[in-house]
Amino acid sequence: MNAAPRTGRGGVCVLASFMYDLVATAPRRPGPGETLIGSHFATFVGGKGFNQAVAAARAGAATTVIGRVGDDPFAAEFREFLAGEGIAAADVRTDPEHGTGVGLPVLDPAGQNSIIVIPRANLAVTVADVEAARERIESAAVLLLQLELPMDATVHAARIARAAGVRVLLNPAPAATVPTELADAVDVLIPNEGELRQLTGADAGQPVLDVARRALTGRTHALIVTLGPDGALVLEPGRPEVHVPGHRVDVVDTIGAGDAFCGSLGARLAAGDVLTEAVAFANAAAAVAVTRRGGAPSAPTRAEVLELAGAPAGT
Repeated sequence: MNAAPRTGRGGVCVLASFMYDLVATAPRRPGPGETLIGSHFATFVGGKGFNQAVAAARAGAATTVIGRVGDDPFAAEFREFLAGEGIAAADVRTDPEHGTGVGLPVLDPAGQNSIIVIPRANLAVTVADVEAARERIESAAVLLLQLELPMDATVHAARIARAAGVRVLLNPAPAATVPTELADAVDVLIPNEGELRQLTGADAGQPVLDVARRALTGRTHALIVTLGPDGALVLEPGRPEVHVPGHRVDVVDTIGAGDAFCGSLGARLAAGDVLTEAVAFANAAAAVAVTRRGGAPSAPTRAEVLELAGAPAGT
């Protein structure tokens, strides 16, 4: 049975990318000109924004998505999945000219992945699409953004949220230059270590904490650097840095782990957690996600996260 969309004041709004993942598992990544025999194949609904929306909803947040899909069978799967998760999707438009975005991940036996993405309808999201969803953005507690959609639409969403007092979270992935007009509207920036180094131009030999400190210099937003099983660094202007420990688990598939972190973080911030509490929850959510396959399907429920984190079920 489909869940009823959880709407109302507060919650999480996601300007979402939609990527239908066709996942191959192989002993290693093929070299140039090489044909490699793989071991497994699977398909999953995915995309950073979509995965984050599912993670937020499963963490208990009223969740709304904005975006575009094609007029194709992939889109039908997305809409069915959104309805089943109780995610409000009235602002997900059907694009008759562009197909639904697709991703082509390759997994190795350790669960590490490399991905080729073909955005298609995602690149057709416009400022007008975002403006049409203004009411949903303004009524949220948290707006969650990534860099898989056109920058003008992303900036417009951030500005709407900022003006309405909605907390803006940006996951700068895929790593790219963040324009000043977007950076100025962000409350929490959430890169992983690799993305942080690409954003700052720092090399691998520089300690991540030093890189994070420099990245925050002159900024007013908070910075969370995700470190996989090592947890996350939390830096806020005028406050001591905090390392929030992670969890050691048996990794099956890292696809969607960062998205589980971001969506769960947004849900807990929308619920009123302080930043370090929300990060601790998000660390556990990402740890659960890597123990199973897929992007959105691997996102854990709130009860599963609390079980790993050792918190009582009523927390």
